[in-house]
Amino acid sequence: MLPFDDRDGVIWFDGKMLPWRDAKVHVLTHGLHYASAVFEGERCYGGRVFKMTEHHERLHKSAKLMGFKIPYDVAEIDAATDAVLAANGIVDGYVRPIAWRGSEMMGVSAHNNTIHLAIAAWEWPAYFSPEARLQGIRMTIGKYRRPDPATAPVESKAAGLYMICTLSKHDAEQRGFNDALMLDWRGRVAEATGANIFLVQDGKLHTPTPDCFLDGITRRTVIALARERGYEVIERVILPEEFAKTQEVFLTGTAVEVTPVREIDDYRFTPGEITRDLLEAYDNLVQRQHGKAAAASASAA
Repeated sequence: MLPFDDRDGVIWFDGKMLPWRDAKVHVLTHGLHYASAVFEGERCYGGRVFKMTEHHERLHKSAKLMGFKIPYDVAEIDAATDAVLAANGIVDGYVRPIAWRGSEMMGVSAHNNTIHLAIAAWEWPAYFSPEARLQGIRMTIGKYRRPDPATAPVESKAAGLYMICTLSKHDAEQRGFNDALMLDWRGRVAEATGANIFLVQDGKLHTPTPDCFLDGITRRTVIALARERGYEVIERVILPEEFAKTQEVFLTGTAVEVTPVREIDDYRFTPGEITRDLLEAYDNLVQRQHGKAAAASASAA
């Protein structure tokens, strides 16, 4: 695996395209020491980012919640992202915009620090076919819990909120699982370490109310797809013991797309008709974008 600091290509950095290896920050940057950084994770299909503007609107919202303003508007970030994809020749890939406080002040207070923005992209083709994904992943309930909204800006996609995700996922992987299920501070089902969760109970979809974790863009997309297909979607409080009466479980997220779960500790699930239907519906949606992008490219040529 290529390390992420030693690759060919370019990264958009504060308005300029820099050679990949030259896109660096100082060791005393505030974002490194105090996690004053926000980011997005985006997927590119056929040369275009899926729901790009929505991602960049959320990036601005996250920055506002973290008390700073990104010095580029959403349209400028959209354009910069397209430029990064074109410059690197990315067709199917992953995009990571990140904004952070710089190094002018080193301490908890950093009102005068410059706000920086970088955008990187790399190839990320589909790892699994729908058939392979339907085998499902194995999960375990994580040690750490999503925080009370009174203790952190939980509606932001902020770097500091992912510390417990890394710890939880590492622990799960070391014990032979693929990911960890995170409960919230009350002991209710919240999400995976980087994805939202859905349960199928007697033909209905149930998903936790996102009151202390991100209401994911993929989550909202899948809810819309489910309702278009006539499925009832219920957002509510879900307790871990409800897994005993659950037939199907799947995750949604930019990286995982729609991924079935076959196991959460002692509970077992079988990816079934509803999971398959929504997995295929989501794949078809992003592939339609792929087709539109290809057609637009051919027309421009």
